[in-house]
Amino acid sequence: MTTNITILSVNRSEKKGTIKKPVPQIQLSGIGVVGDAHSGNWHRQVSLLAKESIDKFAAEAGRQIAFGEFAENITTEGLLLHTTKPLDRFVGENIELEVTQIGKKCHGDNCSIFREVGNCVMPKEGIFARVIRHGQLQAGEQLTYQPRFIRVKIITLSDRASRGEYPDKSGPQIRNLSQKQFESINRKFLFDQSLIPDQADLLKAEIEVAVNNKFDVIFTTGGTGIGPRDITPDTVQPMLNREIPGIMELIRVKYGMQKPAALLSRGIAGVIDQTLIYTMPGSVKAVTEYCNEILPTIEHALYMLHGIDSH
Repeated sequence: MTTNITILSVNRSEKKGTIKKPVPQIQLSGIGVVGDAHSGNWHRQVSLLAKESIDKFAAEAGRQIAFGEFAENITTEGLLLHTTKPLDRFVGENIELEVTQIGKKCHGDNCSIFREVGNCVMPKEGIFARVIRHGQLQAGEQLTYQPRFIRVKIITLSDRASRGEYPDKSGPQIRNLSQKQFESINRKFLFDQSLIPDQADLLKAEIEVAVNNKFDVIFTTGGTGIGPRDITPDTVQPMLNREIPGIMELIRVKYGMQKPAALLSRGIAGVIDQTLIYTMPGSVKAVTEYCNEILPTIEHALYMLHGIDSH
């Protein structure tokens, strides 16, 4: 089910920190709103604020608030914008925007809007976006809200499980823990799972398909030890564009202090194009320990991969 928002006003200003004035239409380009003070080659090209937020503040302030008075480029109705997440999109007939930031730092008395209005709702409930598709926008048009699903591929490597000698338990555990993490941060998600024997060619093919299909994250489980059939790190490492060594080093040290055998895991983490990949051992206990450290970093890692500065 999609959600549509209505554009109530489009607004522009020539100086930062000042209120914006409604205009008949705005031109959205690769740097944001043409002629607006906040346009530029950065992640906060366009600001949006919902009428629902403005009305709430107006009631608290005891006066009417004009469109653009909080320096938003686009005033909307139909959705509480601050409930969206970075990487979500708004799509219209002529334009497309990608959410990059929720709220901002309030500069208080250093901001002319704050001095003029007495407060500002943008730091809490305004959002920022970058332009994905260029075009014109004017009041009365509608945009469709498209939440971003985090797409996760889970690959279990096990000769015996793939022959049906016993069930795969570590793959389902990764899915269970990932789902809990994404639900806790209000993220939508999709999963796909595969079970294959410990064969390098099959693993490489699964990874290539997942990367080509724009999966955000690949988790593998199994094949990270030093046995003759443990081929996972050796297969994955040459495929990486960048390695992320810190997280696996932390895990080995942290759990190796409790159980020295954990130091024998050769698990690696890295990036292939815009896909994160993590190779984990094949036991339920091990993937639980690994996921406890990896999952809290996923959202920020995806922002970094997509050029969003969320520090």
